[in-house]
Amino acid sequence: QVQLVESGGGLVQAGGSLRLSCAASGRTFSLGWFRQAPGEKREFVATINWRDSTSDYADSVKGRFTISRDIPKKMVYLQMNSLKPEDTAVYYCAARVVGPYLGYIEGDYPYWGQGTQVTVSS
Repeated sequence: QVQLVESGGGLVQAGGSLRLSCAASGRTFSLGWFRQAPGEKREFVATINWRDSTSDYADSVKGRFTISRDIPKKMVYLQMNSLKPEDTAVYYCAARVVGPYLGYIEGDYPYWGQGTQVTVSS
């Protein structure tokens, strides 16, 4: 069983930065971040291999966002730089405990946090 709690969302100006945090309990093999804007479907943002920290990103955030993890603290982070208004969404942390160490779709992740709101103003 895994429990996830996100934090760090808020309001930021376009071009600014924000760091999201996800506290994880239980054993995990891969972690991911997804986001969902009003009226839109949830979309993949980033994923990380818990064992060796290899990671991958959606094309829309490559070069701007960085996912990382801290094993002793059982935390995963999403550092968001050069934020754009189109990044505005509720951001969700997700985890899986078996199978591939990177996950790109909602079905890859049995466990989800409650979400944290990120709003980017122009």
